Formats: sequence, C-alpha cells, structure tokens
Amino acid sequence: MNQEIRYCTTRDGVSIAFATVGSGLPIVKTANWLSHLEHDWRSPVWRHVLQGLSAQHRLVRYDERGTGLSERDISEMSVDAWVEDLTAVVDELSLERFALLGISQGGAVAIKYAVRHPERVSHLILYGAYARGRFHRGDPKEKELVEALRALVHQGWGSDHHVFRQMFTTLYIPDAGAEHMRWFNDLQRVSASPENAEKLLLAISDINVSNFLSQVKTRTLVLHCRGDRVVPFSLGQELAARIPNARFVPMDGNNHLFLDNEPACTVFMQEVSAFLGDKTPPKIKVPDDSRRLTRALSQAEQNPVYRVLVMAAVLTTIVTFFVWLLAG
Repeated sequence: MNQEIRYCTTRDGVSIAFATVGSGLPIVKTANWLSHLEHDWRSPVWRHVLQGLSAQHRLVRYDERGTGLSERDISEMSVDAWVEDLTAVVDELSLERFALLGISQGGAVAIKYAVRHPERVSHLILYGAYARGRFHRGDPKEKELVEALRALVHQGWGSDHHVFRQMFTTLYIPDAGAEHMRWFNDLQRVSASPENAEKLLLAISDINVSNFLSQVKTRTLVLHCRGDRVVPFSLGQELAARIPNARFVPMDGNNHLFLDNEPACTVFMQEVSAFLGDKTPPKIKVPDDSRRLTRALSQAEQNPVYRVLVMAAVLTTIVTFFVWLLAG
C-alpha cells in the first residue's frame, strides 16, 4: 500500500501535513515526539505498527506543528495547540466518528480531544502514554533531567556527530539492533530543527491532563510495557486507574516503542484488533529466532555483569559527547 500525503491549515494558520492509507473504520493516530510522515513509513522502527493498523482500517496520522513535513516556523507548542492540529486534520477529512490512538505524548492530546468531542471518538487507545509530564510528577530530579536534556538538545541536535543521537536512541529503544538504531538516529536529524526540538521538549515536560481523566466517556484501552525507560510503567497504570472503566494491558519489553521482533508487537495488534471489533484477527507471526533473542536479552538483563557493562557504555557515550562538545 502507498500512503497519500496532503495538507490542511489549523484555525491559527499553521500548515499541517497528514497521511492516509488503507480502508475501513478510521484510526487517527495523534502526533508524538519525533515524527516524519515519509521517514516513518519506510522505517523499521514504525513500519510494522503502521502496516498492521492499516491492514483493516483507514489509518490517519500527521506531523505536529514544527516537525516533519508540517510548518516549521511556529511560535506556540502546547497540548491545546496540538489539539488544534488534530482538529484540523479530522475536519479536513470530514471524519464524523473514528478511533483515536495516542502514543507517548500523543496520549495527552487524545485524552483532551476525547473529552471535548466524545460524540466523535468511538474508541480511545493509549500506548506508552501519560497524563503528567516531567514538570508535574512531584520529583525535583525530573526537572533536573529536563534541563540536562535541554542543554544537550541545544548544543548537539541536528549535528553530524552520532554520539548525541545515540544517547536518545538508547533511551527510547535500548533493545534495538543496529538497523533500528540507525533509522531512529536519522529520524532525530530530519524530524525537527534544534530550536523546535528544544521547544518541544519543554512543552512535553509541561503536559498535565490529569483533571481530564475522570471526564473520559469513551471506551478506553491502555497498553504499556513494563520496562519502558522513557515513560514509567506506573504512569500507564495511573491512566487506567483514573479513566472510568478503562482496560489495562501490561506488556513485556523495555523499548518505548515495541519493535517487530518482540512478543509485545503481537500482543498490541491482537488487543487493539479485538478492542475495535475486527472480524479477522491480525496475521502476525514473530519468528522463532526473534523470540529467542528477546528471551536472551531478558535473561542477560538479570546478570549483574550485563548491567555494569550497560552503565559503562552509557557513561562512555556521555563523556565522549562532552569531550567532543568542548573540543568544538
């Protein structure tokens, strides 16, 4: 299948790129940190998710303001601004009723839209999502982390040096292979300018839709990986506990976005398919060698030597980056 990319304009005059593919009940995926419609469609990091969702549905997704193929010269980034991006896309397509998928930061946007427009959202699916950004989690260390990441983004985003990008990649998909990491590294480079990446980081950290959770009236499915290192498992539990009648599905894995060789991929597709009432179960097969790799990684993580090596690799990456930064 080939996706079709078009443009629409928000009420505050921002040009938003969106893509559609497939047919059937529409699934609208809200935008999230790091996206590029063309790059993601070809990427092994996203390809299995996009193809799986569009196999029996019309999949709609878009690049939020300031990123990807959407307008880059923007001033405001906030949950309300991102809701405007979503509204412009679904209105342009004249979608009266659709399923809404929110991944990571996109979960807050999906929640707020679903509360404002319950008549339009038939199903709400939240994966790796959260209601409270780092500024609203009651831990001073979270704010310190944001400031550290902000400094790194300001100095190294978009550079040709791979060390900086590898730090983010290792955080988001720690169990990925070389190909997946290369694609994710490249996504960082093409998704946003250093200025917009910094704005986006601060806006994401300031997310707080906690007061909207109890107001969700849409049927809701919440999925979260136990070992997610970007969005803690407890934040997924919080969503499921506070959204009325939400169903919670814990999944095994450490990656923020599950990869095609993980059992979590099969779990996600099967649960979403059943939730949406698909007549035909998704045809997903995880190769035996991929299962063995996943088990091996899980067993290795329990080994103290493995943990020491991982910490050493992370520290080496950080030190190397700062040495390069100071030398430049």
